[in-house]
Amino acid sequence: MRFALALLLAVAAAPAFTQTAAPASQPEVSFQFDRPGLPVPKFTLTVREDGTGTYKGETASISGGTMRSASPGQPIDRPIHLTAATTETIFKTARSLNFFNIECASKAKNIADTGKKTLTYTGADGHGSCLYNYSENKGIAQLTDLFQAIAFTMDEGRKLDFMHRFDRLGLYSEMDTLNHEVQEKRALELGNIRQSLTSIANDEALMERVREKAVKLLNQTGETN
Repeated sequence: MRFALALLLAVAAAPAFTQTAAPASQPEVSFQFDRPGLPVPKFTLTVREDGTGTYKGETASISGGTMRSASPGQPIDRPIHLTAATTETIFKTARSLNFFNIECASKAKNIADTGKKTLTYTGADGHGSCLYNYSENKGIAQLTDLFQAIAFTMDEGRKLDFMHRFDRLGLYSEMDTLNHEVQEKRALELGNIRQSLTSIANDEALMERVREKAVKLLNQTGETN
């Protein structure tokens, strides 16, 4: 009896369990692209405010020729981590554009089809999206160039990995291409392909000139936080 009473008193005196609320999800900005005929005709880049995110897409299917079935496209799902400066630009621009709750598509006629694009903002402070082929809004154009340059880098990383395994002689010209795109700011956030560049730089079986180009690009990767 005394044991039962003591047990009841202990239970009554114990602090009540309080369930802690899950942390609120971070604001996100995403860029969707869709244009048939490209090596990666569809992709989505999603960035959180801490700079982390994903690059998801699917490569184009490969025609099998006469009497042969086409090979289906391969899925792409890779993490990304953008620099603080790039992340700040993305979110500052998105908020200055009212979370993309604007008319961002150009009304001009006879504009070439450069692909269907969608910018989306999701967060506790607001949400919205806009769809366009071409935009005359400077902020939208800036984000478009930025996201496409990041996507180019991610695709280039996959290409370098493939060539490192199966087409080593082609790496020299590919490195030249990547270096040129970096100089023209059409390839950004090289830190996301640091592993690919490091693997090439450390491979003593490759031409010295190829390894030197990889080292030069690695020196431009900067911080990834």
